[in-house]
Amino acid sequence: MMYSLSQLSRAISSPKWFVREANRVTHRRFNTWEYNEKGVDVFAEDWDNLLILDACRYDMFEEHHSFPGRLESRVSRGSATKEFLQANFADRDLRDTVYVTASPILYRNRDSIRPSLHAWTDVWREDGWDEEYKTVRPETMVEYGLRAAERYPNKRLILHFIQPHYPFIGPTGQTHFDLGTLTCPVWKHISSDEVPVNDGVIWKAFVENLELTLPHVEQLLAELAGKSVVTADHGQLVGERVSPLPVRAYGHPFGIYVDELVKVPWLVLQNGERRTIEAEDADETATAVDEDVVTDRLEQLGYVQ
Repeated sequence: MMYSLSQLSRAISSPKWFVREANRVTHRRFNTWEYNEKGVDVFAEDWDNLLILDACRYDMFEEHHSFPGRLESRVSRGSATKEFLQANFADRDLRDTVYVTASPILYRNRDSIRPSLHAWTDVWREDGWDEEYKTVRPETMVEYGLRAAERYPNKRLILHFIQPHYPFIGPTGQTHFDLGTLTCPVWKHISSDEVPVNDGVIWKAFVENLELTLPHVEQLLAELAGKSVVTADHGQLVGERVSPLPVRAYGHPFGIYVDELVKVPWLVLQNGERRTIEAEDADETATAVDEDVVTDRLEQLGYVQ
């Protein structure tokens, strides 16, 4: 990997950036890995419905869920959504799969990831986006998910929630994170103390996001036929020190494969008979979205553009 002059200049002026980059290079085996090669290929696993909770740590899920079923853990191939999608979806024949997502990440990177899905629904477009909370609410994902299950009964179904990922929709988040003024990059502002919140407040805000989402996930587990798995694309750092150079970190930077970021829940529950899954050519071609809208959505979700 070659670094640009601006990156080299940044490394000289920002020791923290240099340390973070050194950690990333180490975790990615001196950039010989494009993703976490110790992670699981989610499409090689056995499921009919895959419910992805964005940025959900295993330890947080374990403590706060009350679902029936068997809770295991898996290691993710990515510590960020783009890395997870690239490692699992890129250039794959997924014509037996329908992807319903609250995240614009796959759409933004569609030309490099190029998945061959049977169908793909971007819930974050106008109808599914909540302008007050600057996100896709979990109940909206239930609505779109059940609609997809009815329309595609013989396909594997992936429902990708935003929560517990920022923005925070619970009372703690609404009190301490002003969605009207807090700008990207959110976690950089927090790590540099520009946003005066402590780690306990951040953790509580994440827990509230998760707790507000779990009842909707429970509804899906009760209504979706077949074998369902609840998992995450990656976890979240809340002020932990990463290795090998011990710097405190926030967010979910790509290429950092510590447990807080890549150990994810894998809850397995079967509801009735398994579905017969069949691969078929793409159902329809999604219409394009104005790139300004995509950028705006990503920024409101805390991503740097």
